[in-house]
Amino acid sequence: MRYRTIGTDPATRREVSVLALGAMLFGSLTDEETSFAVLDRYVEAGGNFIDTSDNYAYWTDGGQGGQSEELLGRWRRSRGVGDEIVLATKLGARPLAPGTGFVDNPEGLSAKVIHEASERSRERLGVEKIDLLYAHIEDRTVEAGETVQAFAELVARGSVGLLGVSNHAVWRVERARALAAGAHLPGYEVLQYHHSLLRPRSDVPSGLFPEGNLGAATGELLSYLGAEEGLTLVAYSPLLGGAYGRRDKPLPSDYDHPGNTARLAVLRDVAKETGATLNQVVLAWQIGGELPVIPLAGASSVAQLEENLAAVDLELTPDQRARLDAAH
Repeated sequence: MRYRTIGTDPATRREVSVLALGAMLFGSLTDEETSFAVLDRYVEAGGNFIDTSDNYAYWTDGGQGGQSEELLGRWRRSRGVGDEIVLATKLGARPLAPGTGFVDNPEGLSAKVIHEASERSRERLGVEKIDLLYAHIEDRTVEAGETVQAFAELVARGSVGLLGVSNHAVWRVERARALAAGAHLPGYEVLQYHHSLLRPRSDVPSGLFPEGNLGAATGELLSYLGAEEGLTLVAYSPLLGGAYGRRDKPLPSDYDHPGNTARLAVLRDVAKETGATLNQVVLAWQIGGELPVIPLAGASSVAQLEENLAAVDLELTPDQRARLDAAH
């Protein structure tokens, strides 16, 4: 396994594996025995960066989520896991009531929610400190200063280490970070956005983002990442839910555009040259790039995890990387 540093403050920064493990469906669609086996193998391979959220996976049973955090808590207790494993979770997108969702009825990012939700997450995970806590989705009904102050209070209290943000417009990320810096408070240091070799159209509206897909790592966000020293991108859904390698998983409609046709052709060429799978090339491309990107990939079986782990040691040549970067 290889590692990189997230965070800049010596008191909170962590060394994490370059491949993060997504636990979204653990405890719901992925049963406990399988979830434990995947977690055990990931740790055995040197992995130490596990990602979840307080609303995972509410859509599987029409509830409010919490199954993933609860499973991770049981796994930690059964294995005697301590702070050698970096746990990241998120708040703000938990449905306020069963039968609703994060689009129509999210908890949001008020100070009250941030304090209460973080305590529920700590209890479910069985930890004194959440290593990395994200603002999961935007909440434009709350002033940014209130959210910034509430997150900073968690850090000051010692119940949270690093702060992160996901699915926000870049200007709102910068506003929150500027407010934090101006008040000498800890700010967001980890960005979690959808990022893969194939790219979606960023102008396609969604229920959550009427002005476009703010959950995607656009060129603007990647430029921001490169310009702001100390930021790290955790790239969720890097393998597009299996669409690279499974015929029964077609690409989402917003990926159906000419630029991706060229990218996919180069990806297939590079996979053939390396003897690796398409998934492994995509993960290796992210891990070895110039920007600080950590792919976040889930696994519903140990076999899937093994395929992903093999990407850590896959070295693309400068020519292969240049061709992947240039394809459009």
